[in-house]
Amino acid sequence: MRSVDGMTAEALARAAGRHLDLETAPFTIPRSRLLVFRAGDGVRVHTSEYERSLEECRVLDALVVHDAHGRVLPVADVQPHRISFGAVAAMAPSPASRAEPPLPSQKVSENGTESDRNRDLSGVSLTFDGLRALSMGGDPAASVRITRPDGSVEEHRIGSGLRLDVADDRSVTVAAQPVGAHAAAEEARAAEWADWFERCPRVRADLQDMAAFCWWVLGANIVELPALAGARAVVPSKIGYVGLWQWDAYFIAVGLRHGDPALAREQLELAFRFPRANGQLPDVVHEEGILATSDDLPESDRANLRRAGSRIADPTAPVPLTKPPLAAWALRKVLEVEDAPDWAAAQLESVIRSQDWWFAGPAENGSDLDGDGLPEYGHPYSSGLDDSPVFDGPIPTTAPDLAAYLVQQDREIAALAARYLPGHDPAPHLSRADRTAQLLVERLWDPVEERFIARGAGERIASDTVLGLLPLRVEGLLAEVRSALVAAIGDPARYGLAWGLPTVSAADPDFSAERMWRGPIWVNTSALIAEGLETAGEPERARALREQTVRLVIHGGGPHEYFNPRTGLKAERATTAFGWSAALFLDLAVALSR
Repeated sequence: MRSVDGMTAEALARAAGRHLDLETAPFTIPRSRLLVFRAGDGVRVHTSEYERSLEECRVLDALVVHDAHGRVLPVADVQPHRISFGAVAAMAPSPASRAEPPLPSQKVSENGTESDRNRDLSGVSLTFDGLRALSMGGDPAASVRITRPDGSVEEHRIGSGLRLDVADDRSVTVAAQPVGAHAAAEEARAAEWADWFERCPRVRADLQDMAAFCWWVLGANIVELPALAGARAVVPSKIGYVGLWQWDAYFIAVGLRHGDPALAREQLELAFRFPRANGQLPDVVHEEGILATSDDLPESDRANLRRAGSRIADPTAPVPLTKPPLAAWALRKVLEVEDAPDWAAAQLESVIRSQDWWFAGPAENGSDLDGDGLPEYGHPYSSGLDDSPVFDGPIPTTAPDLAAYLVQQDREIAALAARYLPGHDPAPHLSRADRTAQLLVERLWDPVEERFIARGAGERIASDTVLGLLPLRVEGLLAEVRSALVAAIGDPARYGLAWGLPTVSAADPDFSAERMWRGPIWVNTSALIAEGLETAGEPERARALREQTVRLVIHGGGPHEYFNPRTGLKAERATTAFGWSAALFLDLAVALSR
């Protein structure tokens, strides 16, 4: 396939702009806490806050632009740096859009005749002027009508420009701007995006358009966490997911490394920065602190667990909350692109302590809760696959994916320590990895059903899920085990579906095409299992799964949180413009473009 190495930052920004429909992809900019969505012929505005829904974060229910004659000017064009209303062809182009062709004139009927709006209207545009402020400018005779959440309506003439400031309580102040202020804000936003898109990975021509949009997603999802002295977190989504989840940070860093290695390192550093005294890494770092035990959960999460009938909704004692051990994997991948020895050594110390915590017993508040050498998930959230039917049974859960992650992490640590911690003995990690791999097969492999199973509080869990395929990533599996897993991935009755790899076997009674982690396709599990196929000596099948996964994202219209495996489209309740889906699309696209 033809590559697009010469594609300019401006062209990439325009490619991303074609996906900004203000419905599945809102208008926002790096670090801003504002989101703009389409609302009829106008737009609506929300703030972006940790664990709060859009409905709870309403700023303006409607913002509608009118021309000098009172006619509505609908949204005409969206680019990463601005939203344009009305006829935009006559607008003065900004630096990031000078190569754009003019949009067609918009015809309107006036007194029974057609008139060309471009003849007497230069258009109106909206951009951000600060992290919690919007700026509007253009035709001074135009006006904007805003509807607030309390139902009140007011109208303001554009004049020399308007600035809308959003306070912490989401109240909005509207004030006139000095002449040229809006143009300056728009130019600054265009320059900011041009710099971001300059770093966008250049990939195969058939993948570049979606790669540009995915790169936009990562930039748009940057937030500053005030408690962390302005540290930049690339969050899973500005819609509710405003925090740095440990697992998400790993996948996002793996995608970011191809264009911004420093920002990729920053994600890992944040994920590793707040270990508990025993080495456990927290599940989430957010603007109000960290989430490291069940005591830290928001009440909304507890309510969700109760509704789902979870046995862990209200534990009698705090349960540690973390995410699966892919820290060393992410660290290695980020360092492959740009080495940073001193930084790597410091981060590796945190990874080693976290790995040891997984194997510590209950007396040390660790995660080998029965002391048998195979650590357990003490809470569904620690698995990352919160709603998997594996967790319908008793907790704690001995799961094959966790054992596989731990085997590989010990081996990754040994290799990284040899390079970055020369005084660290790798032998204990290697011997522990071999022991864990042995226990994985002895305790969790079912030779009759030819699949890995999970156990909840010692009880067999019958569900056939993607967790049982992830041991394919373990080097040195028995040949018959490896062959059975490869066969399952290709079986059209189980995992070999037309659009990709479901998270529960399509033949399993628990399969649902729409319920989170109970059937939909997720980009992260597909990417990890593609690595497993590579490890199993199946490079062609690994490439085929990667190709299938990027095609799914393109077919589905973007990097959604998860996809319906029957249609290949966004699952109804999935979040759009999702961070790790965007990052892993980029990582897959880079690999497929080599």
